[in-house]
Amino acid sequence: MCPKNASYYGNRAATLMMLGRFREALGDAQQSVRLDDSFVRGHLREGKCHLSLGNAMAACRSFQRALELDHKNAQAQQEFENANAVIEYEKIAETDFEKRDFRKVVFCMDRALEFAPACHRFKILKAECLAMLGRYPEAQSVASDILRMDSTNADALYVRGLCLYYEDCIEKAVQFFVQALRMAPDHEKACVACRNAKALKAKKEDGNKAFKEGNYKLAYELYTEALGIDPNNIKTNAKLYCNRGTVNSKLRKLDDAIEDCTNAVKLDDTYIKAYLRRAQCYMDTEQYEEAVRDYEKVYQTEKTKEHKQLLKNAQLELKKSKRKDYYKILGVDKNASEDEIKKAYRKRALMHHPDRHSGASAEVQKEEEKKFKEVGEAFTILSDPKKKTRYDSGQDLDEESMNMGDFDANNIFKAFFGGPGGFSFEASGPGNFFFQFG
Repeated sequence: MCPKNASYYGNRAATLMMLGRFREALGDAQQSVRLDDSFVRGHLREGKCHLSLGNAMAACRSFQRALELDHKNAQAQQEFENANAVIEYEKIAETDFEKRDFRKVVFCMDRALEFAPACHRFKILKAECLAMLGRYPEAQSVASDILRMDSTNADALYVRGLCLYYEDCIEKAVQFFVQALRMAPDHEKACVACRNAKALKAKKEDGNKAFKEGNYKLAYELYTEALGIDPNNIKTNAKLYCNRGTVNSKLRKLDDAIEDCTNAVKLDDTYIKAYLRRAQCYMDTEQYEEAVRDYEKVYQTEKTKEHKQLLKNAQLELKKSKRKDYYKILGVDKNASEDEIKKAYRKRALMHHPDRHSGASAEVQKEEEKKFKEVGEAFTILSDPKKKTRYDSGQDLDEESMNMGDFDANNIFKAFFGGPGGFSFEASGPGNFFFQFG
């Protein structure tokens, strides 16, 4: 009815702004100032729309024009300062993104969005940084909000895919990346992410296949190649480190396996499988305190019967490791036969017998006598099936419980070698001895 009235366009712009429809409002505000360039409220509304949509430079120009028309206008002055603040936040965010300081970028975007609540670009940047920080639900929420308003937004599709990719849902992630590229074929980030996701999926699957086939060397190489694809994919890389650790344990490279599992839990400190794998490697390398620590962590997280038993086993081995290792004293394996134990005792007893070292210094004599007694003690325990069973099971081996109170290494020695007069040491020269049997 009155298409040339600037106030009507200005009023409709104000109404659309109240409804959050800033892009439509911008068109009306621009039309109002085209009809009347001296319309201060029209310039203010145009600037406010530009600012709400994230175009701070254009907003500054509108607010400057309003101030030219009314240099005392407090609202124009405040909005001009707000627009400049947004420009500054953008600059800082751009620099910090390059530095990979994603927390700082999120902070800057939050501040900028206070003045530019309808800016998809700021929201996308914030969401991308939240994804890089591992705050996937927050990132997904932001991207989903945008997609509800604009289902073809390539940036939002990319962020949705990125969250799924970093949560190790690679197949679903690829679908979003492909959709983003369909909307924007030149979307560089989506293109790189899609390529990495496909490569990572293929390498991981090839590594798993090689492992199942028992080709551990090839599996190791494939997992290593996969780890080099994308260092930012923390969750997938944690699994790859753990998988490679399993391969190293199969290859009996236990120190390397422990290192891989350690890298896995550094990336994901909730990764139970990596703790369990590392704990088993600690057990295999007799690092029982470390094994107990890992099993305790697992049991605190998942209180299952299986985890409780694993913890008890590690605690038992730790307890056993703190006592005298009779197998080590005799120099035999824990699965040594009765004959092997006897042969080992014969060798060690003759090696450390006090008579053999009668010409040595007092210090050496004392040390050898101690070793001789330990050898006799070890033989007494390991040659007795009941005592050996109790020792192997980790029961307390104090003198009383094992009848060691009246233990005499010489009596054991004499009994083994046939009683009095059955054996003696004689010198054949300085520092040399030969064995004399009766």
